[in-house]
Formats: sequence, structure tokens, C-alpha cells
Amino acid sequence: MKIAVSGGTGFIGRALVARLLQRGDETLVISRHPERVRTGLGIPWAAADEIAGADVVINMAGENVGGGRWTAERKRRILESRVKATNALVDAMRHAPEKRRTFVSVSAVGFYGPRGDEILDESAPGGSGFLAEVTRQWEGAAHRAEDVARLVVFRFGVVLGRDGGALKQMLPPFRMGIGGPIGSGEQWMSWVDRDDVIAAIEWAIERADVRGTYNITAPEPVRNRDFARALGRALHRPSLLPVPGFVLRLIFGDMADEMLLGGQRVVPARATREGFTFRYPTVDSSLQHIF
Repeated sequence: MKIAVSGGTGFIGRALVARLLQRGDETLVISRHPERVRTGLGIPWAAADEIAGADVVINMAGENVGGGRWTAERKRRILESRVKATNALVDAMRHAPEKRRTFVSVSAVGFYGPRGDEILDESAPGGSGFLAEVTRQWEGAAHRAEDVARLVVFRFGVVLGRDGGALKQMLPPFRMGIGGPIGSGEQWMSWVDRDDVIAAIEWAIERADVRGTYNITAPEPVRNRDFARALGRALHRPSLLPVPGFVLRLIFGDMADEMLLGGQRVVPARATREGFTFRYPTVDSSLQHIF
């Protein structure tokens, strides 16, 4: 199978490309610097015919939302990087509109906005805030592909893996024994093991009846305080020192309220109903696997 991947050099993308190559798929990694791609075949964004000829196009490109304080310029880059990349892939697929293909486009549970204890499945409406607006426009761009592809939109929670993402940023204080909950610790954290993310993408590739929007989050979201305790157990370290919310607001501004102090209690209702099984359904099982 010929598969084109944008965002193939990132935290999730690296693991995905390695898995696709292991499967024997011809894997194209779409990059602004294709000469730097070391795993898979690097191709430029301008290679529209190559992208159009792929059996599967997987869209994971976008500026890191947790890479720093949300200045006006960073917000612009976060939004534009996602929407422009998605539009570019859809436009490329239109070079061969008759081809049967699958388009897997990544989104995020930020779509729902901070929602307290409300249980959110795929039928829940979008929320408010910067991330909710970003994901609304991001998914809107993906839906332009519905006439040229079988479209699958995956809303990821916090993806856990040892070598990147949020967990890598959390590890230093926890390893030193000074980690703990963020703010009150009451906020919900919808998370997913990276191996389950890769398995879900494979599931979408192989199952022709998978179509539309899915939450790809572990079936058991946890409060932030419980995640901190689980991480402490996995590392055999104490996890009692909270990070005050006002400190985070001083450092990160409104990013703190949306990404760190707010949260969503998201459940993967459609995926589990339609037969996808999470290998790591609990945070303890995931962290034990990772460490």
C-alpha cells in the first residue's frame, strides 16, 4: 500500500512511519525539507501527483501547541499551520479525484473546550476557546476531502510516549521527586497511549467502514491528580507537590487555562462501539508499558 504522511517526523509521526515500513507499506513523508527525512521516502509538499497517487493520506502536520506561551504570533502559526497543510493535502488529492483512497486527518479533544465533569462523546458539540476554534477550522478543512476520499477524523487526547509529547516535559520534576498535580488537580485529563494511536490509524486504514469523526482517547480518563499519582508510582517517586495555578498563568498566560488547568472528560464511544480495542485502557497499564 502506498501511504503519504504529513507530520511524519514528529513525536507520533516517527512511530507511525516506522510501523508502516514494518508492515511493508511504501511510505512517503511529506516535508518542507525532504532531504532531511531519514525514515521513509521524503517528498516535498509540492509533489501533488505523488500525494494524489497514494492509497492513504495521513495528516498530522501542525505547529506544536504546547511549545511556548501563546503570543498572537504563535496563535497565528498554530492555526495556519494546520489549516494550510490540510487544505494543501485536499487540493493535492484533487489531482486524481477518481482514485479510491482514505484520508486520515488528526484533530484534538481541544475541540470540546474546557467542560468540567461533563462526559463527552462524539455527539457533544464543540466548545469555546482558542483550541476549540483551531480544531473547528482544522476539521472544516479536512471535510473538504469528503468527495475525493473516505474521510476519518481522529480527535486525540494527550498522547503518552517516553520520547516526546507532554510526558517528556513532565518527567524531569517527577524524576527528581518534586512532581505533582497541576493547580487543583481536579481537572480531567483525556489521554491515550501512543501505541494505541498507531493501532487506531491502522484500524482506520484497514476497515473500509470506518468513516467520520472518532475520539481516540483511552476509555478511562483520569483527573490530573490521579495521573500525577500514577506517574509517581511508575517512577517510584513521590508526587505530592502541586504546581500553583497562578504560577502557570504568569508563565503561560491563557495557554495555562486551556491546556493545563482546564480539561475534558472525553470517551471513545464510536471507536469502542465499532470494534476498536485499546491495548492500554488504564493509565497504570500505559505507564507500566512505557517505563
